Amino acid sequence: MDRTERFYRIDQLLNDRTVVPVTDFLAELGISLATFKRDLEYLRDRLNAPIEWDRDARGYRYRPHHDIGPSYALPGLWFNGSEAHALLTMQHLLANLEPGLLKGHIEPLQARLRNLLGSRQHDIEQVEQRIRLQHAGKRKIDSQSFAAIASATLARQQLAIRHHRRQSGEHIERVVSPQRLTFYRDNWYLDAWCHLRDGIRSFAVDAIVSAAPLNTPAREVDPAELDRILAAGYGIFSGSDTQWATLKFSPLMARWVSNEVWHPQQRGETEVSGAYLLHLPYSDDRELLMDILKYGSEVEVLAPPALRRKARETLAAALARYAAD
Repeated sequence: MDRTERFYRIDQLLNDRTVVPVTDFLAELGISLATFKRDLEYLRDRLNAPIEWDRDARGYRYRPHHDIGPSYALPGLWFNGSEAHALLTMQHLLANLEPGLLKGHIEPLQARLRNLLGSRQHDIEQVEQRIRLQHAGKRKIDSQSFAAIASATLARQQLAIRHHRRQSGEHIERVVSPQRLTFYRDNWYLDAWCHLRDGIRSFAVDAIVSAAPLNTPAREVDPAELDRILAAGYGIFSGSDTQWATLKFSPLMARWVSNEVWHPQQRGETEVSGAYLLHLPYSDDRELLMDILKYGSEVEVLAPPALRRKARETLAAALARYAAD
């Protein structure tokens, strides 16, 4: 941890405990005695920290009634990126929660989140004004259907669902054994064993028109088997039969893509020209194609031939829409 983080950890230890031995500071901070003494000197001399040595207890403590005297404040420290995202996401989700049974429990939780996000240097109004979370592509879901799906998933019951297949426009009724709910790209998906297809499937919850729990125990699927089928390929459309795609990004776009994680198993290499080759597994090309095509002329599909052909056909069909202009 850096020096500012150590200052906050020292402050936390002194506030949490009456007296803190030197050995505890060294173990918690992972520093030498000389470094700890320099930190202590800085806190006392530069920041007016009222830290004193208690000879009887053989440890450091805050001087009683240390609100009297020169003001003491730690240097500004806020959260790292992942912490800020998690806290702001929770705040955003709670703020947009529909009124329901949780109302009485949510209000004190929101208050605690606001206190966490604020600090002595940054009040919550400033944080909310200066940091924004932008959610894109979020689809509406029926709260009653979601509640039924979540309840059956946790209770390990089968579900009778009516599912809208957007590609064909038809509605299909089926019985599924829910395994888990997945939140992906701002939308919910149900990973389940489909008794109609006799296999593992993933359903967009917003496309489930109705859901009714059944008094029948759900079929259990090993979590490792779920991951083998649903996490092996690219994105939400997965499967166990995977193949590898090779994408070539222009030197310009490589500056962004080379730092992105498209898949946990991806491999990347930069060519002498500055172009970037990205290799990643996929089983269903629908989502992968959407992500490829948004880069337009800055990317080329090199392999496999079937994916390259589909990308070319999709681009040709898009170009045909503008042929008359």
